[in-house]
Amino acid sequence: MQFGDPLSVTSPSDTQLVISRAFVAPPHLVYACYTQPSLIRRWLTGPDGWTMPVCTYDARAGGGYRFEWHGPDSGYLAVDGNITAIDAIRYIDAEERFEAGEMGPPYRSELEFRLKDHGTLVVNSLTYASMAHRDLVVSTGMAEGMEFSFKGLDRLLADEQTAPR
Repeated sequence: MQFGDPLSVTSPSDTQLVISRAFVAPPHLVYACYTQPSLIRRWLTGPDGWTMPVCTYDARAGGGYRFEWHGPDSGYLAVDGNITAIDAIRYIDAEERFEAGEMGPPYRSELEFRLKDHGTLVVNSLTYASMAHRDLVVSTGMAEGMEFSFKGLDRLLADEQTAPR
């Protein structure tokens, strides 16, 4: 996987998806964009017309996070997670769920931030309760939505690295 390539999605087992994406920024900055609400709100915005009025992240084992998006025509989506393990700038393991079971039962999300050349490879391993659950998530267009958000993250990372200090 090269910088600038869209995300890669593989399914190494019946219950797992592995999503990989390379970013032109060091791991500590990419990790910050995943764990600091002031940065999360700048890239994880959803489609045009959507807002993120709730964004919390407590980056510690036993901590958690919650994101809520509000959209046109009373659109609403919320996800929260409970962090089970964390190694700052390297790894986050969480149990995650979409509110109201919109995408099935809770699932495991393991995020790895790997140094790659002069950037970071983010590998997100998602483990679902069943193949049907995994396939339900894939059918939502999740990969396209994630790549839309990752393009916003690319812009934020570029801005953060060129901003005067």
